[in-house]
Amino acid sequence: MPILKGLVSALLLTLNTLFWGVPLIMLTLLKIIAPGQRLKQIVLRGLNGVALNWIGVNLWWMRHWLKPELHASVPDNLSPQQWWLVISNHRSWTDIFMLLMALHRRIPMPRFFLKRQLIWIPIVGLAFWALEFPFMRRFSREQIAKNPRLVTIDRTATQRMCRQAQHSPIAIFNFVEGTRFTIDKRNAQQSPYRHLLRPKAGGVAQVLSLLGSQLNGILDVTISYANPSPTFWGFLCGKEAPVTLQVRQLSIPEWMYAPDNHEEKQHKERFHTWINSLWLEKDGLLDNRTDHD
Repeated sequence: MPILKGLVSALLLTLNTLFWGVPLIMLTLLKIIAPGQRLKQIVLRGLNGVALNWIGVNLWWMRHWLKPELHASVPDNLSPQQWWLVISNHRSWTDIFMLLMALHRRIPMPRFFLKRQLIWIPIVGLAFWALEFPFMRRFSREQIAKNPRLVTIDRTATQRMCRQAQHSPIAIFNFVEGTRFTIDKRNAQQSPYRHLLRPKAGGVAQVLSLLGSQLNGILDVTISYANPSPTFWGFLCGKEAPVTLQVRQLSIPEWMYAPDNHEEKQHKERFHTWINSLWLEKDGLLDNRTDHD
């Protein structure tokens, strides 16, 4: 029965994607040929509408068919007309739909930092590109040492997204660990946390330096699963154990707004200290909710 439920879920996800893929492709072609930035902005708003409806339909059938047991705590004062930076720990692809269930239409259309390989997913990858999601290459330190110019590729993608954010409200989502948590990954990078990987402050620092006081704040999300090894397939099969999601609203200290010094060593160290302290609190919170070992 769970396998059959998973197959039906995969079919529903595929059919919904194909349905909204038609207007998506049409609007993407129109965006490519549209003369002038003003018309492109109008088309982009249409693409946002398509994406929000794709998300909404998926959340509808997931709530009624999969009936996930999600316990979410979200601030009451959120609005789709605000600008937010959303940071979260990362356990599974299921995280994305849990975040959307908690925050869909409470904040603006989300933009995720994505691995570049995801651009090759049929229709969905095209949507990511048309909606100007930032694709990250994530070069190794060795690669950057050999060719320092590589570091500017990810930075340029982030700058492009932030320029777009100046025209209309946006919610920028960042899984700051850079990859899904596993015990093997935690041990390989000698993470000082029990339930988390080491956070990466670079993307957060760049977004804050580019958008500055335009942001209404930071939403710090902590996701925990009763299942020690959550998977997206298990979620589609309706087997996922209870999920707890807590959203905490953080104000942005003035020192983070600095537009010109986010590359300076002292500023980087201050950001690392701030995010490591945040991750230490998050690890303590997860201690009371889960046991990965």
